[in-house]
Amino acid sequence: MRILMIQPNYHAGGAEIAGNWPPGWVAYIAGALKHAGYTDVSFLDAMCEHMPDDVLREYIRKHAPDVVLATAITPMIYKAQTTLQLAREALPGCVTILGGIHPTFMYTQVLGEAPWIDYIVRGEGEEIIVNLLRSVEKGTDKQDRARIQGIAFLDEAGQVVATPAHPVIQDLDTLTPDWSILNWNHYIYIPLNCRVAVPNFARGCPFTCRFCSQWKFWRTYRHRNPKKFVDEVESLVRDYNVRFMILADEEPTIFKRQFVALCQELIDRKVNIHWGINTRVTDIMRDRDLLPFYRKAGLVHVSLGTEAAAQLNLDVFRKQTTVEQNKLAVKLLRDAGIVAEVQFIMGLENETKETIEETYRLAQDWKPDMVNWNMYTPWPFAELFEDLGDRVEVRDYSKYNFVTPIMKPEAMTREEVLKGVLRNYARFYARKSFFEYPWIRDKFKRKYMLGCLKAFLKTTWNKTFYDLERVKYKGGMSTEIDLGFDQSKVLTQEQIAELKISRPDLSADVNFKGTPIKILACGGPDQQIDEATGLPPAVSEKPAPQRPVVSSV
Repeated sequence: MRILMIQPNYHAGGAEIAGNWPPGWVAYIAGALKHAGYTDVSFLDAMCEHMPDDVLREYIRKHAPDVVLATAITPMIYKAQTTLQLAREALPGCVTILGGIHPTFMYTQVLGEAPWIDYIVRGEGEEIIVNLLRSVEKGTDKQDRARIQGIAFLDEAGQVVATPAHPVIQDLDTLTPDWSILNWNHYIYIPLNCRVAVPNFARGCPFTCRFCSQWKFWRTYRHRNPKKFVDEVESLVRDYNVRFMILADEEPTIFKRQFVALCQELIDRKVNIHWGINTRVTDIMRDRDLLPFYRKAGLVHVSLGTEAAAQLNLDVFRKQTTVEQNKLAVKLLRDAGIVAEVQFIMGLENETKETIEETYRLAQDWKPDMVNWNMYTPWPFAELFEDLGDRVEVRDYSKYNFVTPIMKPEAMTREEVLKGVLRNYARFYARKSFFEYPWIRDKFKRKYMLGCLKAFLKTTWNKTFYDLERVKYKGGMSTEIDLGFDQSKVLTQEQIAELKISRPDLSADVNFKGTPIKILACGGPDQQIDEATGLPPAVSEKPAPQRPVVSSV
C-alpha cells in the first residue's frame, strides 16, 4: 500500500521568521507506519515548497498513493481540507485521512465542510493510524470503522460518528520516529544557519492555562527516558547534521530530575547541539542555581510564557505568576548566558492603547533579549473560548495565527491593536540592533542575536513578518490595514446566538471518554510538581466534569 503524507501549504508570518521548521508529526507517524511493516511511505512538504494547488494536484496524481495523510492546526484547517480535496480530485479512489489538534476537537464541523475526508484521527496518532490502515489495507474499513478507537467519519447516512478515544501511549520510549523521511536541506534555522529539528522529549502538560488546549489534546503528561531521548538527538546530529533543536514539549522542565538527567546525558556524551525550550517563569526561579549547568548542556534560548502586562490578565489566563517574577526570571537567564525571550498576549477585550504601551515599558524594564507580541487567539476548543464565545465574531480560522487580532477590544479597533503591536516591535528591535546586539561580549550569544536580527529584518523587508503585506501606507504617517477576514465567517451577535441553539453539535468535543482530566493551575512557586504523583501537592485530584461526546458509538 502506497502512503503519501502532506504538510499543507499554509503561511502566516509568525514562527517562520526563524526559518523552516521540520514537521515533527511526519517523523513520528512515518516511523510508526514503517515499524508496522508499511514500507512505501513518502512525504511532501507543500508548505516549505510553497506548492500551488494545481501543482500539488498533479504531484498526487503522478505518485498515485492509495492513502493520503494530512494534518491541521487551527489556522491550517482550510488548507488541509483543500489538500485532501485535491487528492480526491486527482485520485477518486484514494483514502483521505486528516489528523491534528483542530480536527480532533472540531471533527463535526470539519466533516460537514469537507465530506471528501474519509477519516479523522483524533488525538495522539501513532497507534490509531496503524490500526486504521491495517483495516484499509484489508478492504474492511467500512465494516470495522465503528470499532476502531480514536477516529471520526461520516456514515452511510451522512451522519458524524466519533468512536471512543484510543488510550494514550503510556511508554513514549516505544516511539520509533523516522527522521530520514524529511528533506533536511529544507529545514534551516536562520539565526545559526544550521539544520534544525523539533523532537519530543515529553507530551502533554499537567497545567491548564485557560487559553491553551495542548493539555486537552495529549490528555496526560508523559516523558521519555532521558538516555533514550538523547540517543535520538545523537542520531539527528550524526546522521542528519542537525545543530539546533527546539523541544516540542509544552513544559520540558516540569519534572526537574528528568530534565537535569537529559542535560547530564548531553554533557557526558558531548553532543554537539544547541537548543531552545518554552517553559514557565516559576521553573526558572526554581532552577536558578542550575541555569549555568543547563547552558553547559547546550541550552541557549528560553521562551517564557509571561503572557500579559497587567496582573489582571495573568489571573484571567490562570497563570498565577507575578510581574516581578517575570522580571527576575529574565535576569536569571541572562546572567547565565541564556537568551531570554518573553511572550506577551495582546488583544483581549480589555486592551487599550495604554496597556499596549505598558507592554513596551515592561519590555524595557525587564530587559529581555527578545520579545514577541502575540495576538490572543481564542481556540474554539479552549476553556477561555467558553467565556468569550459570544464576543468572538470572527470565525475565519485561517486568521487564528497569533498575528491577526481576532477579538475586538471594547475601547479599540482591531486595526489599532495591530498598529500598536507593530510599533512596539519597531521600537524594541531598533534599540536592540543599535545599542545592544552588536556589543554583546559573549561571542556565541552575539552571533546568535545578530542572526535573530537578520531573520527579523529579512522577513520585515519581504513583508512576510506579521503578514506586513496587509499594511498599506497611504502617505505621511497614514496607514490602512486589511485584516483579510472572510466576511462570510464574521458573525453577528444574532448569528452566534442562533448557531448555539440550532447547531450545538458544532461546538468542540474536548471530552476523551474514560480519561479524567485534572484541573490544575499553571502554578506559582508554591505549586511545583510532585515527581512521584505528577501533581502539585496542594491541588485536588478531582477530575473535571465530563462533557457529553457530540457523536459516539
